[in-house]
Amino acid sequence: MDNFGYALDGAWRVLLAGLVLGAGLPAVFAVGIRSLAWGTGGAAEVEGGSPHLLGRLGAGVCFAVVLAGVALGIAFIVASGFGYALSFEHIYPTLVEK
Repeated sequence: MDNFGYALDGAWRVLLAGLVLGAGLPAVFAVGIRSLAWGTGGAAEVEGGSPHLLGRLGAGVCFAVVLAGVALGIAFIVASGFGYALSFEHIYPTLVEK
């Protein structure tokens, strides 16, 4: 019966990682694009108002999160190829030998 529990635990972790990385990063990117559209003006260009600074700031934060996710993914792949592991012992990720 323990094997069934281990299988469910592993399946839950794979599902969570798939949701975060498979659907989460594209969703954050889409929010950044929408925020950028709000930040460039939209109706403000037609009616003569000013664009929203918060939209541009929100887009920058969303794009930074997506770029950090992509950079961590590339670092994980490259590190495992060179015999290192990506460690999160501290707040920031570091490469340690396996």
